[in-house]
Amino acid sequence: MEAKDEAPQYAGLILLQIRHLYAVEARLRKQRAGLGLCEVVRQQESVPILERLHRMIEVMSRKARFTPKSAMGQALTYALNQWERLVVYVEDGRLQIDNNRIENAMRPAALGRKNWQFIGEAGAGHLTAVCLTIIENCRRWGLNPFEYLRDLLSRMPTMTNRQIKDVTPAAVARMLAWQRPQAA
Repeated sequence: MEAKDEAPQYAGLILLQIRHLYAVEARLRKQRAGLGLCEVVRQQESVPILERLHRMIEVMSRKARFTPKSAMGQALTYALNQWERLVVYVEDGRLQIDNNRIENAMRPAALGRKNWQFIGEAGAGHLTAVCLTIIENCRRWGLNPFEYLRDLLSRMPTMTNRQIKDVTPAAVARMLAWQRPQAA
C-alpha cells in the first residue's frame, strides 16, 4: 500500500492478487469452514494465486528499476525475504491469512497501557495484562467473561495447581461444547 503512489501499476497488480486471497478467506469465514475444508480450498484456490503473486514479485524485482531504498523496492525485497512465512497459512487450516483479529483484540490494552502505566503498585501492569489476557481468551472461545470469572473465582480456593489446566477458557469451552450435544 505504501508503494502505491510510487509505482501504481506494479502495486495495483500485487494488491489485486492479495485481494483475491482475502476473497477466498472471506468465503471460508462466511461458510464457517472447518480445518479440513480450509486446507483443501486454500490448496485449490489460494496456492495458484500465491504462485502467480510470487512470480510477479520476482519478475518485478529483477526487471523493474526500483532502488533498494524506494518504497516499492523495500516492499518487493521484504515479500521475497519473508515469502515462506507469508504462505504458511495455506498448509494449516488453523492459521489465518493475517493476525488482524489478534491485533484488534489487543488494541484496547495497547491504547490503555500508557494510561495504566502508573496505577497501583509496581506489579499492577503485569496483573492487568493477565486479566486482559483471560478476558480476551474468554471472548475468543465464546464465553461470557463475567460468568467465567465468577465461576473460576468461586472454585479456585479448593483447587490444586494440577487442576488449573481444566479451568482455562479453552478447556471450559471444550467441556461446554461436549455437554451441549448430550443435553439435547
